[in-house]
Amino acid sequence: MADLSDVSNMLVAQIAAYLYPSGTSNPVSPVVGFPVKVYAGWPQPESLAQDLGAGMGHISVYPSGTEKVLTVTLRDWQVLSLPDPTIEAEVTGQTVTLSGVPGAGQNVAILADGKPYIVAAQEGNTLAGLATALATLISVDQPATAAGAVVTVPGAHELVARVGVSGTMIRELRRQQKVFQITAWASCHDERDKLGAAIDQAIEPLLRAMLADGSLAIFHYRKSLQDDSMQKQRIYRRDVFYAIDYSTTQTTGGTSVIAPQAFVVGGVDVDTTP
Repeated sequence: MADLSDVSNMLVAQIAAYLYPSGTSNPVSPVVGFPVKVYAGWPQPESLAQDLGAGMGHISVYPSGTEKVLTVTLRDWQVLSLPDPTIEAEVTGQTVTLSGVPGAGQNVAILADGKPYIVAAQEGNTLAGLATALATLISVDQPATAAGAVVTVPGAHELVARVGVSGTMIRELRRQQKVFQITAWASCHDERDKLGAAIDQAIEPLLRAMLADGSLAIFHYRKSLQDDSMQKQRIYRRDVFYAIDYSTTQTTGGTSVIAPQAFVVGGVDVDTTP
């Protein structure tokens, strides 16, 4: 699920990636020309003063107290991710041939004359082992054999083979718009201005960004403020405010349906026989 920390971490990652496009092995940012520390939270005064005195800039990301509740649009479960199966099943006449690479989180089904027989693949399974398991299940109702990765059902009038996978589903619990304060801290106005420009260049091109849970955050620029009130302490800052729409979500596992069945219990008696 996404929360304040996920949004803050996403902003930190975007800004850090802009300042250090080739990584942080060299602490000096090639964009602004001096080291920069980017983090979520409010700076500690002692650490800030020490770093600024050593020529390092800071960019902090902090959620403000301004929040607005938005309308929830995705109360129902939605598919977030559904990987492609690594097993394939092909029907030819009265045989089903398995191929590919078995892996956990997949189900293999054979529908023989409309009745489903399903085996869940596990790590370490082989195609021959899955074929044997399927043939064993079918043999309870009609003759079936397995030879290697091939299942044969000689008396079947109709064979259908399917492979299903397990994925992730997501739904919104609530949706909100939160204002985040992104602050550039520097020991002189020139460095402060470079950091302020870097914030704009890193964030302003984004209309939306992916959060850790797979949901989207939407950006709305609000305002920028400049503060030189602490210049006697050689602290110069610029605050950039963004309102960000994001969802608090819930995720769960789900499996694709490969053998749907319907059962009717009770109901109206339609027998009109006298």
